[in-house]
Amino acid sequence: MSAKITVVGLGSGDPDRLTLGSLKRLQGAKQRYVRTKDHPVVTWLEETGVSFSSFDEVYESRDDFPSVYLEIVERLIAVAGSVAEGDEILYAVPGHPMVAEATVKLLRERCPLEGIELNVIGGESFLDEAFVRLGFDPIEGFKLLDASEITGERLDPRLHTLIGQVYDEFTASDVKLSLMEIYPDDYQVIVGHALGVDGLEQIVSVPLYELDRVQGYGNLSLVYVPASSDDSLRIRSFQRLHEIMTILRSPDGCPWDREQTHQSIRKNLIEETYEVLETIDDDDPDHMREELGDLLLQIMLHSQMEEELGTFTAYDVIQELNEKLLYRHPHVFGDLSAEDAEAALKNWDAMKAEEKRRKGIQPEKLSALSGVPRDLPALMKAYKLQKKAAKVGFDWDSIDGVWDKLSEEIAELKEAVGEGATLEEQTLELGDVLFSVVNAARYIGVDPEEALSLTIAKFVRRFSYVEEKLYEAGKTPKESTLREMDELWDAAKLKER
Repeated sequence: MSAKITVVGLGSGDPDRLTLGSLKRLQGAKQRYVRTKDHPVVTWLEETGVSFSSFDEVYESRDDFPSVYLEIVERLIAVAGSVAEGDEILYAVPGHPMVAEATVKLLRERCPLEGIELNVIGGESFLDEAFVRLGFDPIEGFKLLDASEITGERLDPRLHTLIGQVYDEFTASDVKLSLMEIYPDDYQVIVGHALGVDGLEQIVSVPLYELDRVQGYGNLSLVYVPASSDDSLRIRSFQRLHEIMTILRSPDGCPWDREQTHQSIRKNLIEETYEVLETIDDDDPDHMREELGDLLLQIMLHSQMEEELGTFTAYDVIQELNEKLLYRHPHVFGDLSAEDAEAALKNWDAMKAEEKRRKGIQPEKLSALSGVPRDLPALMKAYKLQKKAAKVGFDWDSIDGVWDKLSEEIAELKEAVGEGATLEEQTLELGDVLFSVVNAARYIGVDPEEALSLTIAKFVRRFSYVEEKLYEAGKTPKESTLREMDELWDAAKLKER
């Protein structure tokens, strides 16, 4: 073993709160280091003759805090390796060593690997003063966050929230912007400077939008966001959505929602999906946001029905999706690589096949056409089936074969219609023509569903022009001749060029 490192907590800032045991260890140590001298207890100790070597210069030489903390730990490890075995190196940190102290966390990871004994002596945390000075009980629900790591997902308005490491106005500004993702601009928050330290303590209550205008931020500053029972503050959270769905389906909820089953709202899922597609085609983000919400509602309803049966919950759905995304993207979350979309897709397919094997399914024994949803719209289903068949070599050598097949099927359709074949026979021949058209689309790299959608939109646009011009002339399509409408149709085509 090398020397040992003892970490001592200096407390929240009041020298009177330093324990007698910690004071003796500080006074008796031969080698004393402190993360920063910017702390009232360090000033008091040096006035009493207890001096320190500090790492303040490291803050000036590094660009970010993680680099600072790594450098400090590296230096302490190096010192421990250069002294006699059994010697003690004392390292003092503000507050409690196990509360928001990144260097201690790193030391706990590194020391065992380096064969260095590590001892940690606690101290009064800034949390102790915060509970007293700000007047809340953490048992009501409490969260401690680092100012550099706040995101909307980590905030819960139902909990008292303390935000540490608010060193300056710039950090306070970042905190403000993160909080505004959840809280209204005028929500009252509290800034605490040097809590419990005589002559230095400041407690200021301000609306959130003024958080970065408060003066005096430093190493002993924090922000307190009081808890709230106002559910409107959680309106952006998935948890609140889940709660609302549970309430709607409860005995005291909505009669309509309670009566629904998977089958009764099956068509709604399809309709909402197509309404989302419409907003995509229209490039209408505002409407898209609304329609995506409607689609999510259908997912939540189906999940809630299963939750009531005890089979799975919406959170199980999310878990399975997250696991799938992580597993099927080894080029992002694993050791594989993918230089382009095609390589990424190959990784996806490979991991998908491996998932099947883990479930006891042998992909190589499945039909080449498996995996295409049974209830897809026919045009889309034909396209996907043909793509799968082509992957295993069931395809034309050139597009000439596609044209020949299409001509053959059109001829057979004409023959069936001309000879007065049964409606069923004509229907099958028409299906063969459509299937061949889809094959042509696939061969030239065009999605037939998209192509037909564009043509439908074009037809609607041109026919609307015809109707509009007829209306201006005091007519309707029923009152007009085909020639009149054809002329207007041609005018619509010219107008689009």
